[in-house]
Amino acid sequence: MGVAIRTAGEEDREPVVRLLDEAFQDDPVSAWVFPGEEYRRTAHPKLMAAFTDIVLAQGRIDVTEDGSACALWMSAPAEGHGDDTDGSDGAPDDGPALVREAVDPENERVELIGRLTADIHPSGRAHEYLWMIGVAPRRQGEGLGTALVQHVLDRCDREGLPAYLEASSARSRKLYERLGFELVGEPLDLPDGPRMWPMWREPQAATGR
Repeated sequence: MGVAIRTAGEEDREPVVRLLDEAFQDDPVSAWVFPGEEYRRTAHPKLMAAFTDIVLAQGRIDVTEDGSACALWMSAPAEGHGDDTDGSDGAPDDGPALVREAVDPENERVELIGRLTADIHPSGRAHEYLWMIGVAPRRQGEGLGTALVQHVLDRCDREGLPAYLEASSARSRKLYERLGFELVGEPLDLPDGPRMWPMWREPQAATGR
């Protein structure tokens, strides 16, 4: 049976934020950004809300019809990534600083994670960027995440577009490898924290799937 997928709208904001918060509470990178369970329970939802608002405004959020999984995508132009600028006038991109101000001004890691991932983001070719994907813990292992990613990868293949992401755990890295992603560049070792893996996928010819 296929997984029904639709594009989220503003009315889906709160359910998406709750889903991402639940899905990423135990993620290694989230634990690095917000060390300590008590602190993470209160601060982490604010970061998920900031990410949701950015992608609702500038990208696209795909959600399963039952609301148990979602994927946040941004369409990246051929320029504007990997140069620490906002892609318009050459000025430094203040996005990570604005997110920090909105989420937790005292936590420099909120800003640092944005700047470090921007530094390793490939530039030069237009591509689809999987910002993050969340599956409700009780529904993990059912193939929902795979279905959400493949939904966009099929379009990438039709349109000849690459795709890019940063895997935040060894488990997710293996999933993405099965979907055709390969490591690109060097892994990102967060200061005193976990490793992230930048991964790139070239568009693939139809295989009769």
